[in-house]
Amino acid sequence: MRFFPVLCASLLPVAALAAPPPSSQRISALVVPMDKGAEAQALKLEGFINEALNEYQGFTVKTSDELFGIAVDEDAAASLKRAQTGFAESKADFDNRQYEPAERKLRATLKEFDKSVAAMKTCGNLCEAWAMYGAVLQSRGDSEEAKLAVLNLLALSPSFEVDRKRYPQDFLSLKAQVAISRNAQLRGNIVVKTKPAGARVYLNGEFQGYSPLTLQTLPIGKAMVKVEKPGFRQVGQMIEVTPDDSEFTPELIASSGFKAFDALMDRLAAEALKDKGGSTMASVSKSLGLDRGIVAVVKELESGGTELTIGYYELKTGKRLAIKRTTMQGDEFGEMKGEVQRMVTWVINNGDGPSDKVTRSADPLDNRAGTEDWNGEDRGGRTQNRDKKKGGKDPLDGVNGTEDW
Repeated sequence: MRFFPVLCASLLPVAALAAPPPSSQRISALVVPMDKGAEAQALKLEGFINEALNEYQGFTVKTSDELFGIAVDEDAAASLKRAQTGFAESKADFDNRQYEPAERKLRATLKEFDKSVAAMKTCGNLCEAWAMYGAVLQSRGDSEEAKLAVLNLLALSPSFEVDRKRYPQDFLSLKAQVAISRNAQLRGNIVVKTKPAGARVYLNGEFQGYSPLTLQTLPIGKAMVKVEKPGFRQVGQMIEVTPDDSEFTPELIASSGFKAFDALMDRLAAEALKDKGGSTMASVSKSLGLDRGIVAVVKELESGGTELTIGYYELKTGKRLAIKRTTMQGDEFGEMKGEVQRMVTWVINNGDGPSDKVTRSADPLDNRAGTEDWNGEDRGGRTQNRDKKKGGKDPLDGVNGTEDW
């Protein structure tokens, strides 16, 4: 079972933090998945809750990334450092038209880049290295290998622009030729499955979604795939995309701190579903310095839907202030986000009372349904409600059907 806490502290001057006013409450939201199916949705649900909490003045959201961090892959970081050094040396040789030493250094540099995906955020110098490598291969007459290098470059960054002042015209023509070749039109898929599920998936530095996830219709060639999950070590791999499906199924390694909290959250979920919390809530309050908490318990149903229970608690005493439960049938049209945010707003408003809600919205139509004046008539810019006398025996005479909206 995995959990994703979100800490919220009041927006107060530093000097005021030592003795906050009574109205200021330090609050935490924790998403607790009860099964593997729910686990895949936990991080996404945390994001929805964060957005809802950000609508309230006086709260600042601390995500699970900030609380647990993403553990760095030290080996990948070391490889990236060597790759950047090799790239600088290769570039110097390339610009001086010293293609033979440049080729030798670029081979070693590309191998280091392959091992450093977990530490990379964008293609960056890797794409430039593939472009230089293709150019030096072409310069010694190896056109087929040069085409493969360009194919990898285009797969990593289809819009990569080659500096016309640095590269020979022959290479610019080769790049244009490869871009419209049959191989460049081929596509493949990468199936990404992590253990545990629910990790963020990045393709060539761009966020794609949460695992399990299939990256579809990718161009043939190299692809940088990286996964991240708060409390776990980052993982990345350079994958060769082919017309056949490729798989990336890493097992994520949790930090010791995350493991300790994970065990604690198992008991927190049990307390959250009761009328009153217990020692676990008190422990969370003390260890994290929190006054209140929003606990979201997620469970996958046999019918295929998701049951979500969101409770609002005073953590020190375990007193439940408000609770709401709903069942959601998928998220095909993005409906889950709106439902989660409505639930968060409901439990906070009902737990603290309507007068405690302060949002940042400046919309003059906020809290209006848009049908308030449907029963009135507009005369010269004024809306008037007119009493109509019923006539005949028709019980619907004078009734337009929107009175109760």
